[in-house]
Amino acid sequence: MSLRGVSVCLFLLLNFRRIALESVSISPDNLLVITVATRETEGFQRFLQSAKHFNYTVKVLGLGEEWRGGDVANTVGGGQKVRWLKNEMQKYKDREDLVVMFVDSYDVIFAGSPNELLWKFSQFNHKVIFAAEGFCWPDRSLAEKYPEVISGKRFLNSGGFIGFAPYLYQIIQQWKFKDNDDDQLFYTHIYLDPESRENLDITLDHKSRIFQNLNGALDEVVLKFENGRVRARNIAYDTLPVVIHGNGPTKLQLNYLGNYVPNAWTFEEGCGTCDNNLLDLSQLQDEEYPRVLIGVFIEQPTPFIPEFLERLPSLDYPLSKISLFIHNKEVFHEVHIQAFWEKHKETFPSIKIVGPEENLSHGEARNMGMDFCRQDPECDYYFSLDADVGITNPETLRILIEENKKVIAPMVSRHGKLWSNFWGALNTDGYYARSEDYIDIVQAKRVGVWNVPYITEVYLIKGETLRTELKNKNMFTLNGGDPDMIFCKNVRDKGVFMHISNRDEFGRLISTDKYSTTHLHNDMWQIFENPVDWKEKYIHENYSKIFDEDYFEQGVSLSQPCPDVYWFPVFTEKMCDELVEEMENFGDWSGGKHEDVRLAGGYENVPTVDIHMNQINFEKEWLHFLREYIAPVTEKLFPGYYTKAHAVMNFVVRYRPDEQPFLRPHHDSSTFTINIALNNKGIDFQGGGCRFLRYDCKIESPRKGWSFMHPGRLTHYHEGLPVTKGTRYIMVSFVDP
Repeated sequence: MSLRGVSVCLFLLLNFRRIALESVSISPDNLLVITVATRETEGFQRFLQSAKHFNYTVKVLGLGEEWRGGDVANTVGGGQKVRWLKNEMQKYKDREDLVVMFVDSYDVIFAGSPNELLWKFSQFNHKVIFAAEGFCWPDRSLAEKYPEVISGKRFLNSGGFIGFAPYLYQIIQQWKFKDNDDDQLFYTHIYLDPESRENLDITLDHKSRIFQNLNGALDEVVLKFENGRVRARNIAYDTLPVVIHGNGPTKLQLNYLGNYVPNAWTFEEGCGTCDNNLLDLSQLQDEEYPRVLIGVFIEQPTPFIPEFLERLPSLDYPLSKISLFIHNKEVFHEVHIQAFWEKHKETFPSIKIVGPEENLSHGEARNMGMDFCRQDPECDYYFSLDADVGITNPETLRILIEENKKVIAPMVSRHGKLWSNFWGALNTDGYYARSEDYIDIVQAKRVGVWNVPYITEVYLIKGETLRTELKNKNMFTLNGGDPDMIFCKNVRDKGVFMHISNRDEFGRLISTDKYSTTHLHNDMWQIFENPVDWKEKYIHENYSKIFDEDYFEQGVSLSQPCPDVYWFPVFTEKMCDELVEEMENFGDWSGGKHEDVRLAGGYENVPTVDIHMNQINFEKEWLHFLREYIAPVTEKLFPGYYTKAHAVMNFVVRYRPDEQPFLRPHHDSSTFTINIALNNKGIDFQGGGCRFLRYDCKIESPRKGWSFMHPGRLTHYHEGLPVTKGTRYIMVSFVDP
């Protein structure tokens, strides 16, 4: 046949198909969706939301009634659904123009429109179509009785079927069994009877054109993003199913798909459902706000605990509506808890503290905190917060409440890492598995509210949910194992969704892996593990202003008090105080003698009373500080010079009138020197300062936490001026010797 002949044949075939479709087209007005639900679970609400998105007409059977259909999640059952449907179909037995589709609701979402559904139904050219799956359930002995299938799923699944009303009525009327008998077995026997199958014109959706059952088909289903829409695509048969059913053990995979389908999130529009059903607290008076119990858990030595605790009264929420439950397992942190309690015991309506003397396990402590809210009918929300979570957004509590979810967590992660407080998927053993979208969510490339299988560290739960659906007092200790994994499994088993939001910046996770408590002020050593928290605690709040274009041109006498001597803020008072206290706690001050065994040559030309950083094991941390915070300043002040920020001599000097009050004129063995004032003139000491002899320029009132920077060799011959009263401390580094 010629090419033209082939084209003509294709043209005729396509037009014949179009005419055939038009001749059997069914109006969406003649479509009724029927489902069963006894409780308005989140799965049910998701089902209705997807139906509303496509404008399906849905009839719900059984709401508010007692479920007597057995434990269908773990064994056979479901006959009650058939009984309810049998009664309902009486209304439609003579409606030959009506197409009825029955689907489950808790684990189903719509992915296509009524028009698409009816078009595909017409293509089958059968009166009744059941979903298909790859497992013969519940009676595997019936497998050989099924008609052979060359391609596609062979076995019937009763979680979804569609047909003309009179034909479905004839099927349903055959039900004469108990509520806890198996509905799928009932439909299976009808389908496997050749005469019934032919008379009722039943077929199965072998290639998931309409119904996609996920059990046994997870590798076949992928998300398809195209033209502002998102669909679940079956890549095995190249079909776009209209109904997605998370049957059997595939509820978590359905939850994942439900984060996107139908158009819950797209690349073009972002989250399309995030603003649904929000609460608005903005119009409430303080006394009208929900009551919240915050459960605080300190289960291991944790850095920056004082800062963590001080964020609680800084929350932008009426503190009269917040009560605290604090479990502290560590004796090391008792001093921090006591200081917080002394300061804020009148700030909150109540603070209950359970200390290490109670010897509670991790899980027992979490059970206790959660149960305090569960037992209090006036507790509207329970906010669980681990001490390694730095909530830096004071709006966090308000934002989470307004999301109006039963369980929701703010997404937090470790700075610069992918370690976060949620898992996007689980493996077959219930442990972590990386979902396709995990990295994008952590890095905020996909922003929204996500249904996930595991959350930890920080989350908000409605009090009513604790008192109804999650009322077991041992949520964290059932069956042993990791408390958070136990808790999340229990939540999932109750059909309660766990959400995580990355719609806002909430804070970060703090690393506790290498936290040592062997020092006086252990947080100082966290510059590597927790650099952001270290910076917030120890770097001066105005440090970043140094890099404003005209910083050193403004107020020259302040920022450049002597030629090529620059003055800038670098340390907080906290850093200054803790560094001095660390040195005094170490106590092994040098005697200010020329002989110094700490030095390579054993001789110091211009000795001081000092302690070197390597003596307190702070050398590598200090050198990192020089690279991170001093080197950038150097490159701004001395253009064209690029420092390696290497220093061998890094030490704290102590000046006292009765010890070593001054330092004779000298050059530093450095390319440049930094000299940081660690306490206040006029308060801690009198006198002191520095004079640069060549310029006859004195700096007599250095600011605490501010650093001088000046060239070390040749030009800046200088001396330390006498301290006349008190004790002066400075931190000195000879950089690039």
